[in-house]
Amino acid sequence: MRIEASVTSISWIPSEAVEGLPRLPFTFGVAHYDDPPPDRVDHLETMHRADLFREANELRGWIEVDDGKIVDYGHAGRGRIGLTRLRLGPKELAVPAVAMPTLQDTEVGDGWVRFTQTAGGRTGVPAPRSVRGKPYVQLNSAIAWTTLAVTIHANEKIEHELVGASTFPRHWIYDGSGALVQKSGVIDFDKWYREAHEQNTPWGSEDSPAVVTAVESALERDLSLEIMRGGDKRTPDRLRAGDVLVEQGDAGEESSVVYLVLDGVLEVVVDGEVVGEVGPGAIVGERAGLEDGMRTASLRAKTPAKVIGVRAEELSREALEQVAAARSSE
Repeated sequence: MRIEASVTSISWIPSEAVEGLPRLPFTFGVAHYDDPPPDRVDHLETMHRADLFREANELRGWIEVDDGKIVDYGHAGRGRIGLTRLRLGPKELAVPAVAMPTLQDTEVGDGWVRFTQTAGGRTGVPAPRSVRGKPYVQLNSAIAWTTLAVTIHANEKIEHELVGASTFPRHWIYDGSGALVQKSGVIDFDKWYREAHEQNTPWGSEDSPAVVTAVESALERDLSLEIMRGGDKRTPDRLRAGDVLVEQGDAGEESSVVYLVLDGVLEVVVDGEVVGEVGPGAIVGERAGLEDGMRTASLRAKTPAKVIGVRAEELSREALEQVAAARSSE
């Protein structure tokens, strides 16, 4: 019996993800942020040809099982990398990205095989900057990557994992059916820009562990787009790890503010106990605006985070009710 499995990551640059001087090309329209990838990936090659992502890592593996024992196995899959598009006046310049060699490894255990794959690369646009460690100055752009793993068991159980990833850009993870199942929770552009040269990547001597969060609902994604594409330019609020965004029991005018998590992980705390976590794309704080105006939980930053606040009355009450109902059932 042959058992196959796969896991795929797609890397993209969300709005407000670039900071400091490197943000200027995005501000002036020379470079661009990306639209969020779809909820499902059924035709990765078609997306690649349409230049719908910055990078993708598609890991595939298979095992042959005979009488409950693994008798053969194989590692497949590869990375894909897109173009960097720059708008110079009325013209658009497409700069080919530079792919790094795909790294693959296989580990065989008692009744299972674990396949690991690292894929990524760098934009073809030079980015002169000072960096951590020798050579202290880099001309090439930083390297972005993901390291994926999938474990196939002889009993047909399949496990997948985002083992490591660059701290920029955002990475979304899709299971073997093509469904979005996880996403990286934290972007640290400055760390990536200064440190992700070859020595500090899987092609050198280290990987970066990834903070992974659950996927928000499709309704939350729709509300996120509504908030980000609203007429008013909204300035994100920044939180340090440990900062409290809202406090349980608070009431008043500010309690009607609903928040979109742009980056980072927030803990949901009720009566002093952590009862859940939310990550990028989640809509939080909606219940106070729907009920009596009192916060029913505290929201505390587990990692550095960025959020955007919007008054509940600016959004569809029906949509917020559905978000609140779905969260209560979890």
